[in-house]
Amino acid sequence: MTHTLFPEIQPYEQNWLNVSPIHSIYYEQSGNPDGEPVVFLHGGPGSGCNPAQRRFFDPAHYRIVLLDQRGCGRSTPQGEIQENTIDHLIKDLDSLRTHLGIDRWLVFGGSWGSTLALNYTLAYPQHVTGMILRGIFLSRTSELDWFLRDIEHFFPENWATLLAYLPESERHDPLNAFAKRVFSNDAAISEPAAIHWNAFESGIMTLLPGPVSEQSINPKVELARARVQIHYIQHQCFVGDRDLLAAASRLLQDIPTVIVQGRYDMVCPPLTAYQLHAALPHAEFHMIPDAGHSGMEPGTRSALIAATEKFKHSDKIRK
Repeated sequence: MTHTLFPEIQPYEQNWLNVSPIHSIYYEQSGNPDGEPVVFLHGGPGSGCNPAQRRFFDPAHYRIVLLDQRGCGRSTPQGEIQENTIDHLIKDLDSLRTHLGIDRWLVFGGSWGSTLALNYTLAYPQHVTGMILRGIFLSRTSELDWFLRDIEHFFPENWATLLAYLPESERHDPLNAFAKRVFSNDAAISEPAAIHWNAFESGIMTLLPGPVSEQSINPKVELARARVQIHYIQHQCFVGDRDLLAAASRLLQDIPTVIVQGRYDMVCPPLTAYQLHAALPHAEFHMIPDAGHSGMEPGTRSALIAATEKFKHSDKIRK
């Protein structure tokens, strides 16, 4: 059975929560105010939430919470990297949960959002009814090396285009070369570099190239996204030496979980999802045979909506 997105809806609340003297995070609620709470964790690091993400959930059943993580999207200050680590994001999530008067919620995260979802659930398992995870990323050295070098084996032209932006003397270390430019105080340097950096990931997101977006590029948004992402990658996403597979195997066996992975995901290759399922054998595991990384590819999108539909039934929810 193919599942399609639910109709477009508008939030019934849009607001900001002060989470530190520096940061305020944007959040919104839509769907059923008295429904089952679910929180959507966007990817990146550095991206933000968007209206299409509300549509994975039946608005008659779910109280749908979306947020922009620190420095991302409509959160302020945009692109700020001070006091911005995964541990800050984990605490922000639970502060938001408390602020909204939610005891427990379903956690939905894709790509970087899956990293955050796992780390949040490990920190606050008592507040999680279940997890839906897509495009699994654990921020291990091997995964970062794939994104920053090995991807050349499949997308040589994309990799060559990324490096062509840099002087030949800096092409051996593109991460720090782009960091130097993206964190420049001169917008004439930082904004074009950010747009070029972001275009690299955008070009490898799907199994088949999609239509070129006619949406105009907002240089300030592009810069904020690139700054946050590069900041995180430079610090191995602040996951450090945490063995998330071992921790999940030990601590998350009673958390109902669905894992959805594109077979040809070139951003977060399938090995990580396969290993997570081995650590969580109770989880439902769906390897989508005709999909890349994007959560909006037809097979992945259908599997994710099927998961949210399954979680509507009480026997699927952790008591």
